[in-house]
Amino acid sequence: MPKKRSGGGLSATQQAAKFLGVSVLAGAVMAGIALPAAGALGLAAKGSVQGFDEIPANLKSPQLSQRTTILDAAGHQIATVYSRDRTVVDLKDISPYMQKAIVAIEDSRFYQHGAIDLKGVLRALNKNAQSGGVAQGASTLTQQLVKNYFIEEAGDDPTKVAQATQQTLGRKIRELKYAIQIEEKLGKKKILENYLNITFFGEQAYGVEAASQRYFSKHAKDLSLQQAALLAGIVQSPSRYDPVNDEAEATKRRNTVLQRMAEVGDISQQEADAAKEKPLGLHVSQPKNGCITASKGAGFFCKYVEHVFLNDPVFGKTKEARAKIWNRGGLTIRTTLDPQSQASVQASLKQHVEKSDKVAAAATLVEPGTGKILAMGQSKPYGYGKNETEYNYSVDRDMGGSNFGFPTGSTFKPFVAAAAIEGGKPATQEYPSPYKMPYPSPVQACNGKQWVNDSNYTVENESESEKGPYAMKEAMAKSVNTYFVQLISDIGLCPVVKMTDALHVVQGDGKKLPEAPAIALGSKGISPLTMANAYATFAARGMYCTPIAIESITQKAGNEQKSLPVPKSTCSRAMSENTADTVNTLLRGVVDSGTGQQAGLTDRESAGKTGTTDERKNAWFVGYTPNMAGAVWVGSARQNVKMVNITIGGVYRPLVYGGEVPGPIWKDAMTGALQGKPAESFNLVDIPDSNDNGDDNGDGHGHGRGHGGDNGGFIGGIIGGLTDGGTTAGTANGGTNGGPLPAPTLSLPGNFIQGQSNGGRKTGGTHG
Repeated sequence: MPKKRSGGGLSATQQAAKFLGVSVLAGAVMAGIALPAAGALGLAAKGSVQGFDEIPANLKSPQLSQRTTILDAAGHQIATVYSRDRTVVDLKDISPYMQKAIVAIEDSRFYQHGAIDLKGVLRALNKNAQSGGVAQGASTLTQQLVKNYFIEEAGDDPTKVAQATQQTLGRKIRELKYAIQIEEKLGKKKILENYLNITFFGEQAYGVEAASQRYFSKHAKDLSLQQAALLAGIVQSPSRYDPVNDEAEATKRRNTVLQRMAEVGDISQQEADAAKEKPLGLHVSQPKNGCITASKGAGFFCKYVEHVFLNDPVFGKTKEARAKIWNRGGLTIRTTLDPQSQASVQASLKQHVEKSDKVAAAATLVEPGTGKILAMGQSKPYGYGKNETEYNYSVDRDMGGSNFGFPTGSTFKPFVAAAAIEGGKPATQEYPSPYKMPYPSPVQACNGKQWVNDSNYTVENESESEKGPYAMKEAMAKSVNTYFVQLISDIGLCPVVKMTDALHVVQGDGKKLPEAPAIALGSKGISPLTMANAYATFAARGMYCTPIAIESITQKAGNEQKSLPVPKSTCSRAMSENTADTVNTLLRGVVDSGTGQQAGLTDRESAGKTGTTDERKNAWFVGYTPNMAGAVWVGSARQNVKMVNITIGGVYRPLVYGGEVPGPIWKDAMTGALQGKPAESFNLVDIPDSNDNGDDNGDGHGHGRGHGGDNGGFIGGIIGGLTDGGTTAGTANGGTNGGPLPAPTLSLPGNFIQGQSNGGRKTGGTHG
């Protein structure tokens, strides 16, 4: 007949025997807490049978928190992160010296007694009675293991930790019952293995493997006699016997362990004496925790992976549930990071921008058709010191990025072109595109309202020789402002908004782009990852794929590895293949003969677009090949540096253009990333060239010059500054030839962002 765990069904004699037994045990347990032994039995006897029976029958061993390892796509380690540095190992992978040392000093009768060492209890009771306090404890390794289970389950919650370690009779009795169960269920070897894996050894090291690595930079299986004795001695008081901070005290404690090992017959006295004479022999390894220690400049990508885990419901329904799994650790996360691409990005950034420069650069590479993030880096390293930052300039705010992203300038124009082509406009579409013109009005929005140019704002190109008519191909190559102003006026705002929605283009703070003409000027802040992934859609012939950073995750549970579900890229058609192919043809012209010539790749087909914003606070190049896309941003995270008369990467630059600083960064990063990879071709379409009516001087600069009257001449400077830049000038008082400005100043009128109904003005504004 099976034994019952509760008191139900026991005879009166059995109940009495159990009551007595529990009372004695409860009193014995008091030998291990801070109460005089004389009163222990009396305190314990009262009501102890009922309390013992009401304790849940089964103690579930907690999953031990361990370090998480983050790998790149090739399986190379990027970083380890953990709330507790622990690596669980089997008993066979722990030095026999270590096993004997911990038993000798903590529970020398471990293999002779059950969960409770009655001889040890009586000895402790006698000793404590003589001293009038607690001179000696009697907790077995099994009881200590149970206590550590409670502490582990409490995690970093200070209240739960206090409850798990409180010196009360109730906790001791509960600990006792679970110790009995564990002895029956696990056996001695497994108990010893679990204890050595769970206990704290100081210096942030949990478990013997982490401790061995921390103090001696070796595996636990390779510990020598004196090293094992040192670690075993630390357990009683990790702070008091810390060998790093108090070598003398740690040496005394080590020698005590060695002597105890000799007394119980684990080693000879001669061996103990010889070991006592040896130095501690520390070879300390500093803790390497967190993304700040990431290799290959991948700290920002590492942190992005953490944000993905904590934010994606696939890892848990609530943020708290996801955080619990992350903090438990024991994960091996294989990411999409391509080591070749990452190394190339970092090398290019280092070559072109110094970390001490007034501005920073960020670059992100993705794979078209899969959404895989291949590389992510920036010129200012991940950290908290001078010329370092914890902000990831490549991503949105909720993923650890800047507050709003960065204005994109003319790199936004391909979205306008794609919307027009998708809606039926041919790539041969021509507009007069004069040197100077009033801003077209009205402009239709999705909400049925209209923007009306009731103040005669004007927009101009850089040079008087730059005048149309232009077709889309040449207008894109030269970034002709008046052409794209006419194009968005012709098709309206709604097709552009629908296209950017399909490309998942949102502001850096997660908000949708406003329905306003200014979006065509690239005035809103967007992250490099968002831009790279949107352009990857062109490369993938119109298929948009959500970005992903994680390939697979395995979690160690006991001696087994289990796979966790991970987010999958979701692909959808954002535009027709013909639209994408047409945009590819247009943007190929930008690097062949337009503003992006300095970014064009020499060994394979490439396409892209430059962008420079108002006052030259931001410069961009976003480009791609059929099998890789990337975005490079250069500027000040606080948007307080005008890149005029500035030195970047040791090179003085009077004016910064998207094609001259971000372009070469992109070119070098992509060249290295693509080395050895297939040189694929675009599916180009035939777009007839228009008559050459403009100045095609091949200088690689965009154009924009503002002139005009009616208090609206400054608008040309606005638009010019948001293109790829030549010198921009304007006169607010209506002069016909304003003096040259070092950089354009954007100050859009109040009704430029918000639409108008019936010509009524609405308040609002933007900063390009």
